[in-house]
Amino acid sequence: MLKRTPFHDFHVAAGARLVDFAGWEMPIVYKSIVDEHNQTRNSGSLFDVSHMGRLQFTGPDATRFLDLILTRNIQTQKLGQCRYSLVCNEAGGVLDDVIVSKDLKHWAMVCNASNREKLVKHFHAVRHDKSLDFDMADETESTAMVAIQGPKVIDRIAEVLPVDIRGMKRYSFVSEELFMTPFTVYRSGYTGEDGVEVVIPARAATMAVKMLTGSLDKPDATIRAAGLGARDTLRLEAGMPLYGHELGEQGDPISAGLGWAVDLTKDFIGSTALKAIAAAGPKRKLVGLELEGRRIARQGTPIVDDTGKPIGEVTSGTFSPTLQKSIALAYVDAGKSDIGTAVSADLKGTLNPAKVVPSPFYKRT
Repeated sequence: MLKRTPFHDFHVAAGARLVDFAGWEMPIVYKSIVDEHNQTRNSGSLFDVSHMGRLQFTGPDATRFLDLILTRNIQTQKLGQCRYSLVCNEAGGVLDDVIVSKDLKHWAMVCNASNREKLVKHFHAVRHDKSLDFDMADETESTAMVAIQGPKVIDRIAEVLPVDIRGMKRYSFVSEELFMTPFTVYRSGYTGEDGVEVVIPARAATMAVKMLTGSLDKPDATIRAAGLGARDTLRLEAGMPLYGHELGEQGDPISAGLGWAVDLTKDFIGSTALKAIAAAGPKRKLVGLELEGRRIARQGTPIVDDTGKPIGEVTSGTFSPTLQKSIALAYVDAGKSDIGTAVSADLKGTLNPAKVVPSPFYKRT
């Protein structure tokens, strides 16, 4: 049986089309993916992301443990700061990409829904192997999480939450209480827009939606509900990787262009393998592609060079609602990764011309 988030009744009432996403019944779309995408770019949208894993770490060895499993140096991380990082295996393959935040008494981690159980098992194994003393609590099902994204979101949220949202820096967070209900607000997101992500107790979910957004069903509403379909096209325009597409255990963060999130001056699980990859240079690289015409290159679409030789494959593709162009992310041979390189996407036997372009495809102004 599929798990349901605390917002399930809201999704049903709003007419969402619900699908199985990593074992959770989640809204893929309410009315139109394109409309929800554009609403986010132009005003604001609310996304239910309660399916994402939320883990908390406490105890004398919590910091040491996280420094061992994460690619970033968390020893320099400040209170109230969150950082994007990766969890790798010994071969340098990516087990997951995560957000880690440091509070006064604990560390918190947000991970992908599809990887939560795998990570928890991995973390228990590391704790046992290294004889580390820390506690890990899985708060995924006792809490709810929403992402509210868009250019008009900050002004709206500033009206209802008792924190200085406008003064918060990107990738910072604040924990507070409102009406005796604890909440944590992060200045972060996965759309390429400004916005926040808010974690609250599961019991407060219905109240939180009404308070944070006002009436979502008004034609002129500043913030409206959006599904995971729009979240995917938004993150793709912003050049953000998705686990299972751009990231996985068979790849590595260096090839994915995430070297900035890997500190090779410290030791962590996978660091030896990643140092070797960085020293030799990756054999393939993740690049942005712009295709001629409107056809979409889906995951697995072969990419060939100007002689017809296979040089890689697409990891994600869509027709960009914002740019009105067919775009894709793809892994290609490192020698074919320069900006402007002419390639083709093999769309079921038809070679569709394309070129390597800078990623992200979209940047907010």
